Amino acid sequence: MVDWIPNLPVVLIAVVALVGMALLTLAIYALVMHLAESERAEALQALSPGMLPPMGILFALIVGFLAVGVWGNVDRAEEVISDEASALRSVVILSDDLPPEVRVRMRAHIRRQIESAVNDEWPAMREQRAILSPVPAPLADALHLALRVDPQDETEMEVRRELVTSIQDALAARRQRIFLSESGINAVKWLALLSLAALTLCAIGLVHSANRTTTRLAMGLFALAVAVVVTMLAAENEPFQGQLGIDPDLLEQVLTRP
Repeated sequence: MVDWIPNLPVVLIAVVALVGMALLTLAIYALVMHLAESERAEALQALSPGMLPPMGILFALIVGFLAVGVWGNVDRAEEVISDEASALRSVVILSDDLPPEVRVRMRAHIRRQIESAVNDEWPAMREQRAILSPVPAPLADALHLALRVDPQDETEMEVRRELVTSIQDALAARRQRIFLSESGINAVKWLALLSLAALTLCAIGLVHSANRTTTRLAMGLFALAVAVVVTMLAAENEPFQGQLGIDPDLLEQVLTRP
């Protein structure tokens, strides 16, 4: 899939899909009608309509396989962002039990991390150029700060333990978030989907080649269905891109806590 298409509004994605399928359908229709007027017309008209249901089932299976992957990635991305926001909020809440100076520094680190995620990581994820290798400095500083806390009793010991666990959970969720930003339908799968759609259009045209009106109607309806499928998959193909991409709202809400 062309990289710029998922970044379009859904309506424009639908227009691109419709225009593309219309051009493909017209080309296949012209080819089929040319063959139907040649000496091969009798052989083409002898093709059994029974070949269409298996092709339709195969197309539906591929669409289902791709849709499950796309929606699964979106669901997992929303889940890990919720986990990350929950972990960061836990750090902020637990910091209430820290000494005043440490509490201020801890919250400053969390604020820096969220601002970095919103301002730097999110644009990078939308362009699929975010990388996992560097550990974010604000979370690393927060973890070091938590480990340097000197607990005076069992309660403070438990607070430090929970702080370290929450920061580690935030790091793990961030890794998953960036990993999921690279997910999507690759070029081979798009090619397979569109190739099977083209083959099915050819089969529809050949089976109904004796009647041009029926051919145009059947091919047009199937092409419209394919355009709907392509629009649906392209609009949610990459969890953080486009009009339906996931926003960092949950992370920003952590900053609203006093």
